[in-house]
Amino acid sequence: MYIGFDLDQIFIQYPAYISSKIVDRLYKQKTQEGLSYRIPSRAEQLFRLATHTQTFRKPMKENLLFLAELKRNQRDSYYLITGRFDFLKKRTEAFIKKHNFDTIFDGMYFNYKNEQPHLFKDSIIKKLHLDRYVDDDFDLLNYLAQRNANTTFFWLNKRKEGKVLDNLIAVTKLQPVFD
Repeated sequence: MYIGFDLDQIFIQYPAYISSKIVDRLYKQKTQEGLSYRIPSRAEQLFRLATHTQTFRKPMKENLLFLAELKRNQRDSYYLITGRFDFLKKRTEAFIKKHNFDTIFDGMYFNYKNEQPHLFKDSIIKKLHLDRYVDDDFDLLNYLAQRNANTTFFWLNKRKEGKVLDNLIAVTKLQPVFD
């Protein structure tokens, strides 16, 4: 099975004092075309660079250990697909190196050309013919689920579990992705 994972809120927490609702308001835009993400201004980039450190954004150790254990069993192929923009490249690569992602993931895909994250992820999911994909962004997953009928999407969140759409399932832990 081919399984893809987002990075933020799957393997790295948001800073404790910033909720995902605030992040959504800051970076998602409502347009007539639907979903859109904006590249932060230079001042916002500097703020995000300051908060994209292990002091503020702790690794989600339970998820990292769970995936590393599965990889040891060589059961599936795993892919990291992150919509992070280019200004976070050094921070992203430092985290990847520190947590030995090259030994866990069969491929890693980064949005360093600053494409719209949902379009970037859609193209990679189609390219890899993923069976499953895990993300924390419900709007993004809803977009992807409608365009990739043969992929099952998992919305990792803190409160809801169960089927949302035919190919979109809400989960509170990674384990159900592998059931």
